[in-house]
Amino acid sequence: MTTSATPAQARAIRRRLLERVADTDDSHLTVPAGAAGWQPFGDGVQIKVLHENDGILSYLLKLAPGARLEAHRHPLDEECLVLEGVLKVGSQVEVGPGGYHLARAGSLHAGISTETGATIFLRGAEPHVDQLLV
Repeated sequence: MTTSATPAQARAIRRRLLERVADTDDSHLTVPAGAAGWQPFGDGVQIKVLHENDGILSYLLKLAPGARLEAHRHPLDEECLVLEGVLKVGSQVEVGPGGYHLARAGSLHAGISTETGATIFLRGAEPHVDQLLV
């Protein structure tokens, strides 16, 4: 006597099998939260690199209250997501938690400052001091 699985049972078996396979995949990258990995980047600014691939960096910047990054250029598009605090871009734009800012490639980016302090996630070209216009 041969018993075959119902379609629902077959889907459940397939899901369990795929979950086991996925659970053993060690190609993922996880960077834990916490103090490890933060490096000085400027006065009142720290950087934590999360991932780099072909000159594109995913990284965090932590700005102390009153910190400022001067105007600079972007060789590639740079995406910024504010995680904590309020970021001021130039004199007209304020971005709070959950806010997103895109600086286009080749653009002149106004100075960035924060009165409250801020933590931001960025994805773009590796930042270099020679891109700052000071």
